[in-house]
Parts: sequence; C-alpha cells; structure tokens
Amino acid sequence: MCSSKPKLKQSSSMNGRAVLHPNSNRAPLLERRNSFDIAALLNTTSSPTNNTTSITAPDSTFPQLLNNRYTPPASPTSKPNIKKINPPTPPPPKSKSTKTPPQSSDLAPGSIAAARREQVAILHEQRKLRIAHYGRTAASSKSTSPSNNNSNNSAAPVLQQEKRCSFITPNSDPIYVAYHDEEWGVPVHDDKLLFELLVLTGAQVGSDWSSVLRKRQDYRDAFSGFDAEIVSKYSEKKMSWISGEYGIELSLIRGVVDNSKRILEINKEFGSFDKYLWGFVNEKPMVTQYKWLHKIPAKTSKSETISKDMVRRGFRLVGPTVIHSFMQAAGLTNDHLITCPRHSQCLLHAPTYNTT
Repeated sequence: MCSSKPKLKQSSSMNGRAVLHPNSNRAPLLERRNSFDIAALLNTTSSPTNNTTSITAPDSTFPQLLNNRYTPPASPTSKPNIKKINPPTPPPPKSKSTKTPPQSSDLAPGSIAAARREQVAILHEQRKLRIAHYGRTAASSKSTSPSNNNSNNSAAPVLQQEKRCSFITPNSDPIYVAYHDEEWGVPVHDDKLLFELLVLTGAQVGSDWSSVLRKRQDYRDAFSGFDAEIVSKYSEKKMSWISGEYGIELSLIRGVVDNSKRILEINKEFGSFDKYLWGFVNEKPMVTQYKWLHKIPAKTSKSETISKDMVRRGFRLVGPTVIHSFMQAAGLTNDHLITCPRHSQCLLHAPTYNTT
C-alpha cells in the first residue's frame, strides 16, 4: 500500500556511517514537519519491492538534522533596528498685530481671491449708486464760504424744483405742476369748489389728472359752474346734450346730477356741504409726515368712514380711494412729502375758516 511517509534509500556506507541517497536528502516541507515521525527516520525498513535493508542511524544524526532544520527565535533582549521618527514641529503662533501679506498666487488675475475682491468692489460701487439720491449730493453741493453765495442763489430754483413731491418730474405736464404748486393740498371751504373737486376726482378714475385738468373749463361750463341747485334740475335731454357737446360720459353726468341733489339735502341738514365734510376731521386738516411717495396709502380709515356715510346718503362715485384723493385735493389731508416746500405752505396760506 502507498504511504505518505518519506522513504530513505541507502546506496553505500563509509567508515561505518550510512550515506543517504541524494533523493532522500530533501527536507520535508514546513507544513509536514509537525507530522514527521522521527522514529521512522531512525528505523526504516526496506520495502519488499526494493530489497533494501534496514538502516539504523547513529546518535549523532538526530541533533545534526535538527540543527539543519530548526532556526532558533530571536533573543527577547535584542531590539530591532528601527529608526525613531520625530513628530513635526508645529508652526509658531501668529500674532494678532502682524498680518501676513497676500501670496503671489492670490494676486493672480485668475485666482479665486482676485475674483472675490473684484466682486466685493462691484457691490460697493452698486451700493454707492443706490444711496446717491439720499440727499447727500444736494447737501454736499452747499458751500459755507461767502464767496459762493451768488452761485448758491442761482442754484436755488434748481434745488427748489428737486424738492417737490417725487411724482412731479421734469417731464410732468406744466398744468399738472401748476396744480401741485398752487391748489393741491390747500384747504378748501367753498361749496362750489368742493363740488367741483369731487366731480374732477371721480372723473380721473381710469384716466389721469393732467387730462382732467385740461378739460376743467369744459366741466365748469357743462355743470353751470358747479351750482348744485342748477345741476339738480338737469333733465335727461340736457344730460344727453352735455355728453355729446363736451365728450363727457353719460354715466358720469348722471352721477353728478344725483350728487347735486344729495348736496342740497346735506345743506338743509348741516347748513353747508363744507361743514358736513370738515366735521369728519374736527374742522382742521390732517397733516401727515411722509418722506417717500410709496408710503402714501391709496385709502385710509378716515376716507373709508366718509365714503360709507356718503354712500348711505345716496352719493355715487364716492369709493374710499376716490374720497381719499378728494381729501388730498380739498386739503382735508396734507399729503405733501415733508421734503416738498408745499408741505408747510399749504398750512400757512390756508384760508381762514369761521365756524360761527
């Protein structure tokens, strides 16, 4: 039978010592050393097929074989030759007072830092442009030296024009500018003029003040100088003729006729249309302190109160927005911007009103 144990062959002997065959001088593999039977190495019998005799190895063979196959481990006291690596020294701390100059790579045109600096510079320039109209230009143009008095006086009309309400622009219609400088916001106590402003305010819905002011004389002629007693007697035929003659919408003419009848009823109850309107503001105009145009509301709680009462009495074309615009035109509220000189002039030049 086959055996996994290695076989040693003897070909000759020298001086009484066995000489192994070269093929039997091979050392077993490392995996098979543990399973190697030393007794088989010392006392081997010949196989019947090979006709070899048994071999008894001398005593000196065993330690020699062990010396050839065993390597003692390293001494525990011996230390491996390992180079010691010193840890990297940390950089010195940076002082707060000293600043490192930017590297040349940061200053390169294509670097991220250069692009960021350019972006920040653009943002600063845009901010300067946004705040340029905050009044700093006008303030810086003023000079305190007496030699520039003549130049300041010559520039006064220009500054005066720039301080108007912001809805007045260099391209505004001259008739609209004159209305702003002379009438808008001035308290009115005449019944006919109050009736006229109420009609003009309702007519500018869907249009603009410039177009209405150009046809102001046509409205006065069409409604007999805004005499409520005469207008209240207009017939349907008269109203149709006014619509074709002056180009006024028929629905607006009918609304004006109905409002004239309501004004006559108010005159009987309150004595005048003026007392009725100014009673909502305690006989004195409401003064606002708006600095920017977009802060001025389209309607207020006061205009809603007046509108509800007038609607209850049968008036037409008197919504809260229309009534607020009428209050601005008639001076019941002073909505001139505080930067506009008319803000204070409307109160100084207001006509005296006697409630008695």
